[in-house]
Amino acid sequence: MASGFPGAHGHRHNAAALDSEVRTSARARLLLGTTLALVAVLTVSGLVRWWPIDASAQSQVGATQFAAPGVTLPLATVITVLTPCADSSDPALTDEQGAAGAGPPGSDPTCGAIVVRLDAGGLEPGEAKSNVTVPVPSPVTEAGLRGGDRVQLLKIPAGDGTPAAYTFLQVQRGLPLVLLLALFVLVVAVVARWRGIRALLGLAVGGLVVVKFMLPALLEGRSGAQVALVGSAAIMFVVLYLTHGLSTRTSTALAGTLFGVGITAVLGLVAVDAARLSGVASDEGAALTSFTSTLQPRDLLTCAIIVAGLGVLNDVTITQSSAVWELRSVAPDMKRRDLFTSGMRIGRDHIASTIYTIVFAYAGAALPVLLLIFIYDRPVFEMLQTESLSEEIVRTLASAIGLVLAVPVTTAIAALTIEGPTDRG
Repeated sequence: MASGFPGAHGHRHNAAALDSEVRTSARARLLLGTTLALVAVLTVSGLVRWWPIDASAQSQVGATQFAAPGVTLPLATVITVLTPCADSSDPALTDEQGAAGAGPPGSDPTCGAIVVRLDAGGLEPGEAKSNVTVPVPSPVTEAGLRGGDRVQLLKIPAGDGTPAAYTFLQVQRGLPLVLLLALFVLVVAVVARWRGIRALLGLAVGGLVVVKFMLPALLEGRSGAQVALVGSAAIMFVVLYLTHGLSTRTSTALAGTLFGVGITAVLGLVAVDAARLSGVASDEGAALTSFTSTLQPRDLLTCAIIVAGLGVLNDVTITQSSAVWELRSVAPDMKRRDLFTSGMRIGRDHIASTIYTIVFAYAGAALPVLLLIFIYDRPVFEMLQTESLSEEIVRTLASAIGLVLAVPVTTAIAALTIEGPTDRG
């Protein structure tokens, strides 16, 4: 296939062939390798230094009760879904996270309810009753709840002269979630093959870093920025090299990624302080502050800001690095400045499309809040300053700025790492 670049080759390259064909500067490789080795040492040192060992903090895991003492969470199978209530006076007054209340006086006690059969584990010794009627929120019924579905209930134990009471908690969704995950893994394996499988393994390692290091460290009261920087660096080292292989091209992308993470961290710290964000903008944040005295909500928010942009940042930097390598492959006589300029033309298009991705992803997550703004009909600028929306704005903009700045830095590192025409004599 012909190309408009001088010295273009008539074939395409896979990643391994591209890495072996494009020559790199020994001096640039040494500088890049030394820098990444130093960052790796600092990362390992951070993991060792801040690895969670506080027994008092660890003891909080599993110690916090989801429900009041004596309340159990039995499973049941839906037998019948009764007719939903005709008006808004639904006896099921709460969502899946709370207990259903009683309907208004004189209302039909069976409307908006389901009849379920309790599993044997949900019955007390000697208790014969296995079928109970439980009110559910109308949206749950309208979502297609039907006979045979599995649900989880809240069981309030019997008191003096009062029978045990049951309320709806949630639908059991394990099967569709597992099937969707299996389909995702299958599609990735078929389309992306071994590289996709390696990416999934990298994702699993990243999950372990989050669960085994970042969350417990935050629970111990560690600095959110330090935890996020160390954890993010560890994840990126593993994910990039495992997915894309050990090469100078991957190292270039890693350097650009770490730069973007650093910029995001600085902006996140400054923005959280300047905007006076408390980190308690949701019910979950408020619950966390009541469950533990060691966790700092602002540190949790800072950590979330840094981690939020990792995936998109990684995507941009590896693409930029590969683009510069490909340009050098098809145009071996191109000067470094021209190589950077051509790479940035690709990068600008990538920036534009990625910015859309970030903004619309957060807009989709915040859609209920945006709808409330529309309903309240309050000034938009006034609503944007609420804690919940301000957090999303800071998270989005800090990640976006780090991403945008990572593009020219990654492109410049790649252009300087690859041999120029004068280097070959």
